[in-house]
Amino acid sequence: MVAVDNRFVTRHGRGRWFTDLRPLRESADFRRLWIGQSVSQLGQQMATVTVAYQVWVITESPFAVGTLGIVALVPLVALGLYGGALVDHYDRRAVALWTAAGLWICTAVLLAQALLGLESVALLYGVVAVQSGLFAVNSPARSAIIPRLVPAHLLPAANALGMAAYNLGFTVGPLLGGVLIAWRGIGSTYAVDLLTFTAALYALVRLPPIPPQGERRGVPGIRSVVEGIQWLRRAPNLRMTFIVDLCAMVLAQPRALFPALALTVYAGGPSALGLLQAAPAIGSLVAFAFSGWVSRVHRQGVAVVVAVVAYGAAVSLAGVAAIGLPGILWLVVVMLALSGSADMVSAAYRSTMLQQAAPDALRGRLQGVFTVVVAGGPRLGEFVAGTVAELTSEAEAMLYGGVACMVATLLVVTWQRGLLRYDARRPTP
Repeated sequence: MVAVDNRFVTRHGRGRWFTDLRPLRESADFRRLWIGQSVSQLGQQMATVTVAYQVWVITESPFAVGTLGIVALVPLVALGLYGGALVDHYDRRAVALWTAAGLWICTAVLLAQALLGLESVALLYGVVAVQSGLFAVNSPARSAIIPRLVPAHLLPAANALGMAAYNLGFTVGPLLGGVLIAWRGIGSTYAVDLLTFTAALYALVRLPPIPPQGERRGVPGIRSVVEGIQWLRRAPNLRMTFIVDLCAMVLAQPRALFPALALTVYAGGPSALGLLQAAPAIGSLVAFAFSGWVSRVHRQGVAVVVAVVAYGAAVSLAGVAAIGLPGILWLVVVMLALSGSADMVSAAYRSTMLQQAAPDALRGRLQGVFTVVVAGGPRLGEFVAGTVAELTSEAEAMLYGGVACMVATLLVVTWQRGLLRYDARRPTP
């Protein structure tokens, strides 16, 4: 039997294309954090689709479902910016742990209202708002931890793994959530979320203290937040990654349209809704499976722009499929899956650019801005999509949104072409 050099396979064979798992092998702390995130995302996405389903069943209004995005947006923006300052001041592991505990309590409230049979949209909006505020602090804390757990050259692979964990939950969660809603009712999905979220808590408990590097004085105030924003004003490449992502997420985020599409256009039920919700994540996981090349791309700004334009094109084609062939569910699922593949590539590179180009002393605040954009953009996009659908139709809202995404992205890149020259070998913010 001939021995095979694994390094040769990685450089010259299948390893060039398939997933790079080195961050999991080289860092036990990152491995635990990733496993906890993977498991908890399953329950969180089940709960997310259940909240949207509850609001639709109570109101039968796509506008009401889209309003979930606005309800979440306000605390996300407010606490996302200040939360980043907290991350740069206090131990990042402690910040992530306490906010994760708060998110666990929110899930317990959702489970309680389901078991009591309460049909209060206001209560659901309130819980979503609190969850959003806690997430706005938790996410930058976890993101700022990662560069301290893995070496810089493995950050693209680590971020691809993070996207895979998110999208694995986004794939299986909605599908399983749809089945559980139909079988055991809405309470079952919240119960699973409560159980799986303990895995994320355990992973954070096992981490060592991770204080920010540099001198810290007093409780962070508004001045600390302003310092981060002022630094970002002098960082055109990072600023542009935020802008192009907003073009995609605000103008072409179709998630709020899925309940209406599933129950009206495709005459389905919770299972059809779960399939639509899972479609983008399925595409993301397929892209992740063949993501071994991501660490070899140096012109990451170009990669981000191409991925965002491809995302807009896929969403537009999903709208065309829903308009022209409304009886063929699989066709719109394929288009949404392609949008998820493009989004995975964009997110992996945008995260890497921020982690490499930003100094550690500002990393929490910039991750806070990143969280506001990445999580707040889709929330605002849900409201935009729901509003457009109320005036036209769900399918037309996807078509118009995808076209707007492509046009806006090309316009802003024409205005700020420096992003296209960004080189990961010489990262410049």
